[in-house]
Amino acid sequence: MRTYPLTTRYRLPAALALLVIWVGPLVAQQRKYLVELGAAGAYQSYASVSELDGAVGGVGRLGVWLPANLSLELQGSFASPKTTIPDLLGNPIPVVVKTRTFSGSLLYNFLIGSANSIYLKAGIGSTKYSTDNPDPRIIHGSSGSLIGGAGFRIGVTPALMIRAEGELNRNKSADKTLSNLGVNLGVSVMLGSNPIPDSDGDGIQNNRDRCPDTPSGAQVDGRGCPSDEDGDRVPNGIDRCPGSVVGATVDARGCPKDSDGDNIPDGLDKCPDTQPGVLVDPNGCAKDSDGDGIPDGLDRCSETPRGATVDALGCPGDEDGDGVLDGLDRCPRTPTGGAVLPGGCAPGQAAGQPAPSVTPEPSVTPAPAAPDTALRGARPGARNPPRAQQPAPTPAPTPAPAPPQAAAPGRNAPGPVGKIVPGVIPAVGFAPGTARLSPSSYVALDSIAAILIADPTVTVEVSAHSDNSRSAAESMRLTGLQADAVHDYLVLKGVPYQQVVSRGYGSTVPRTPDTTPTGRAANRRVEIRFVAPGP
Repeated sequence: MRTYPLTTRYRLPAALALLVIWVGPLVAQQRKYLVELGAAGAYQSYASVSELDGAVGGVGRLGVWLPANLSLELQGSFASPKTTIPDLLGNPIPVVVKTRTFSGSLLYNFLIGSANSIYLKAGIGSTKYSTDNPDPRIIHGSSGSLIGGAGFRIGVTPALMIRAEGELNRNKSADKTLSNLGVNLGVSVMLGSNPIPDSDGDGIQNNRDRCPDTPSGAQVDGRGCPSDEDGDRVPNGIDRCPGSVVGATVDARGCPKDSDGDNIPDGLDKCPDTQPGVLVDPNGCAKDSDGDGIPDGLDRCSETPRGATVDALGCPGDEDGDGVLDGLDRCPRTPTGGAVLPGGCAPGQAAGQPAPSVTPEPSVTPAPAAPDTALRGARPGARNPPRAQQPAPTPAPTPAPAPPQAAAPGRNAPGPVGKIVPGVIPAVGFAPGTARLSPSSYVALDSIAAILIADPTVTVEVSAHSDNSRSAAESMRLTGLQADAVHDYLVLKGVPYQQVVSRGYGSTVPRTPDTTPTGRAANRRVEIRFVAPGP
């Protein structure tokens, strides 16, 4: 005879009392679900020592969900397995044994997606075996149980789930240990459940969101906190410039700010107020290659010798026309036409003292000047082009009197000085990538200046053009500076400011679609055309 005394009479009521104590305060807490009510069909197998056959039964559940994905559950299950005992003649007699198990378990739920989960469970309970046959050979009585299991839920709707579970029921009695295995399949209904909100809309519910104020559209990790690959404090997903340099100041879109437009972002720019058009170093500060106080990019003569006096364009002057630049000229008032030493002083002249007087020989006269140099003679006091050296005149034998039409051209000169042909100005160019005129440009521009001075009724446009090797914006900016450089040169030569219009066209008007080095060189040019009546 096998008997199982009732050893857990007070354990189940204690579990019920604990559940009641927990339910009250938990109702007000946020969690995915509140109450779970379920039922299932089951198949229960029994340890061989019990001599019970496997049987079909049922399961009923009532659970309360706790914070941190835990839930507390009460469960009752039943089945009616069969066994046999021999009668007095040895014939088997079938006997039905009713089994009842009541338990309380704690579940940890692993949430998958919005409505699915898997779980593990552990708990304690009581298993009772009863039969109408008093034969002592039949198992009967109650014993304590340890419960363990695992299962899963599949959401059909937000409140209805299919639930499947496997469970081990280990019964302990005074002389026997029984390990019964069971499986069940059924449904669970979530009652009074209010899904946990997602206040910031990042897909992580408030109970798991460690950063509940994430901006809308930001990419977040599993904790609900924004990702920020470039460390600019603008989250991925919102950051329109995700590769910002570390240390750069960015706007609300995550793109670097550049207050002075020098391509060095604020935060890294040590000189944030650089004037537009100035070339800067990696720190964002203006470069001044020749140290004349006019920064590169604005300096039209960026190779000025150290110490020379320059104008607002960065170009040096030569007030007395002796070929020694102002600032370097130790005798700045040397008479025009006299030979000077490298320091700008005439032979025998001390620095800062007037030059010795020289009586000119009446039998010697200057030779006639070429058209481009004649303009300089016609306008004493006009500045010479930067770095252009003017040799002192050389005495020559007295020539025959020059005819009137060969007089030096100028504003009051009666003779012709040439004609402007619209199109490309030959030999006019710039140092690569800059608006600094090359010395080879001076002859052609001097001739144009003489023609414009001779006929003030003519207005022309000088235009600079580039190839397509740069961006459209950069090409437009550079050609605008180059056209201004030509305009400023002509004005410095004496052409009225309003008589010349300058414009940069970038790469919008190519001469040829050829992209070879030869074709690109042809597209880099300076052109001139009439915009008012002319020849």
